[in-house]
This record gives sequence, structure tokens and C-alpha cells, in this order.
Amino acid sequence: MKKEPFVTKEQIEEIVREYPTPFHLYDEKGIRDNAKAVKEAFAWNPGFREYFAVKATPNPFILNILKEYDCGCDCASITELMLADSQGFDGRHIMFSSNDTPAEEYAFANEIGAIINLDDITHIDFLEGIIGTLPETISCRYNPGGVFQMSNGIMDNPGDAKYGFTTEQMFEGFRILKDKGVKHFGIHAFLASNTVTNEYYPQLAKQLFELAVRLKEEVGVHIAFINLSGGVGVAYHPDQTPNDIRVIGEGVHQAFDEVLVPAGMGDVAIYTEMGRFMLAPYGCLVTQAIHEKHTHKEYIGVDACAVNLMRPAIYGAYHHISVLGRDNNVCDHKYDVTGSLCENSDKFAIDRMLPKIEMGDYLVIHDAGAHGYSMGYNYNGKLRSAELLLKEDGSVQLIRRAETPEDYFATFDCFDILKNMKNPTK
Repeated sequence: MKKEPFVTKEQIEEIVREYPTPFHLYDEKGIRDNAKAVKEAFAWNPGFREYFAVKATPNPFILNILKEYDCGCDCASITELMLADSQGFDGRHIMFSSNDTPAEEYAFANEIGAIINLDDITHIDFLEGIIGTLPETISCRYNPGGVFQMSNGIMDNPGDAKYGFTTEQMFEGFRILKDKGVKHFGIHAFLASNTVTNEYYPQLAKQLFELAVRLKEEVGVHIAFINLSGGVGVAYHPDQTPNDIRVIGEGVHQAFDEVLVPAGMGDVAIYTEMGRFMLAPYGCLVTQAIHEKHTHKEYIGVDACAVNLMRPAIYGAYHHISVLGRDNNVCDHKYDVTGSLCENSDKFAIDRMLPKIEMGDYLVIHDAGAHGYSMGYNYNGKLRSAELLLKEDGSVQLIRRAETPEDYFATFDCFDILKNMKNPTK
């Protein structure tokens, strides 16, 4: 697959007249087309809903685009709950999936009517002690342990993950919840991350559907929904074949008809939480080459750093890079593309073959629409950059301004840093 930027050099040159690099740029048309495709892929299930993982791209403008396609919000903290609530998502459209959860976060989730997804069997009593009577609908996160394996090998190791109930705890937990008055149950599981295969969801679904049938028959509970969570990945490498959401949806449909329908469970709703799949390909980090260094290696220094996109620094993750205005089919120069942090891991690419880069060139770092801006931080006193939306009509909208020194110093209540500076910035 050839990766092409969704923005041209001419567009970027126009944008930077008002918004200097670095910045995150999102493609409204791509987001809308993908959200529509996801909805159509699961239209066979009347109760289907995508609960977008807010942690991937916590921006109200993005959430409101997805809201038009009946997406909900998957939240993992009180601030994410507040963001969803502030944008008019009702409780049915908010899934609260957290772990090691503070009492006040459960209390707020219950207050706004969010669907609570418990991560541990001990949280049943913990939640009851906070809110009193449990809600009629509640979900439990399942972790079968071991490894998750498909035809092309081991995909992940759930047994080493901190999340979820064991199989035995699912049965015990559902019995306890039923005795406490819960009437409608959900099952949630996340067993593999960033899978680039159409097999993952159907295989996960079959496993969860079989568990649901056992829970219904052995515990006598009503399974209202099964949440396949995330894990459907994107093709970060250009030689990968992207997932086909329509093939995936049909694979889940087949497992649904084979397992749930014969068990009289054709009313079960299917939920998903695909933060990465929904947004990653439709956002990029735009940065400018500002330095070149010729030592033991060839380095290109850009004005972005790991503050803007942490994944390469902390995971060694690959993000494709296009140099705007250059022939990206002719990659005859080997570079490390680096940021300015005082950390040697602050590199967007290592030994990457790219076109010859001149100072002032604009680089597009692909697939940064999820877990890009949201993972940013202020190490070295770096300030997080702006987020922009490239709208369908070609115009650009600022959807989050860049941070300022005032933002960085705002929490020092006892010190007026800027006022006390000998040479304050203007």
C-alpha cells in the first residue's frame, strides 16, 4: 500500500501562514467516511454502537463529528467522562471502562448514567459501597488468561495483562450481581492490540459469544450486549494490507448466527471501541526540518519532538514519513529524524530511507490521529502544539490552540513566574 498524505504542500504553506508548525492535522472527510463504513459494516445488528475510545483523541470537535454517526464514548477517567457529558452524550452513549478506579469516578459515572464496565470482581462491593443500589445494567471485563492466538501466530498475551475477570470470576461475579438486583449484563474483552488482520474480531467474537451462552444457561442472566472493545489496528507500514471493516463485520455476523441465534440470543447488541481504527489514519503530525547534522550518522532535526508524538520514543513504533514537495518514490538518503528533547530516544525515524531533505521542508508523519496529541506531555518544558481540522470544503479550523508558557506555569499558584522574570517574553 502506498501511503499518500491527505494534504498537499501548497495547503500546508497556506496553513502555516496562520498556524506555525508543529501541529496535528485531522482529515474531516476521512473521519466521516470511515465512521459511515463502520456503521454500515455492523448494520445487521440493530443494537450496534461504536463507543469511540476518548483516550485516543480527546477533542470535542472530533467527538461531535462521530456523534453524528451515533457513536458513543468509551471513557477511562473522570475528565473523559466530563468531556463526554459536556458534549451532550447521554448515559446510554457513555461506556466507563476503567481500572484501579477511584471512588469519586465511579460516583460520577453513576450520576450521569454511564454504563459501568467493572474491571475486577472486588469492585462489585466497592461500587455498591459508593452508590448504594447497583444500576440495572452493568458490564464486566473478561480476561481468559494465556495467550491469544490466531492462524498467523500469537497476537498478544492476555495472561500478563492487569485487566479483567478470570473465567471463574465471570460466573461468580454475574451470580453476585444478579443477587444484588442487576438485570441486564454486558461482556467486554480486549485480548490483542493493533491487529492488522480481518480474523481478530470474528475470532474474539466467537469466544465471547460462547461464554455468553454459558453465562445465560448456567447463571440465568440476560446478556444485553457484548463489547468487542478495540484491537482492530491500522497499517502503519506501507507494506501492510489495511483491515477491511466490512469483511470484519461480516465475520462477526457469521459467528453471531452460528453461536448466539441458536441459543435464543439474537437480541444481543454488539458494541465496539475502536479508537485507533476510527482516527489514526485520519490525522498526521506536520513538522518542519530546521537543522541537519553530519556526525556518525545523518540527522534531520525537526521542530516537533516526542511531546507531540510519543509512540516512536516509547514503543519504537513505526510511523511513515512523507516529505512534501519531494518525490517520495526516490528514497536515496538515510536519516535519523529527531526532535529536540534531552533524550536519545526522541526520534521519529531511525536509519529511514527518505528523499533528500532540505532545511525548511515540511514533513508529514502519518497515522498520528490516535494516541498522538493525547499522549503528549511537558517534559523539558516543551509546550504541546495546536490541533487543526481540515474540513471537507478545504478550509482549516483550529480545534485546539497551542499551549503557551502561561499554560505551563498556571499550576504554580504560589509563584508568578512570568511576572518575576527579569526578561519576560512579549
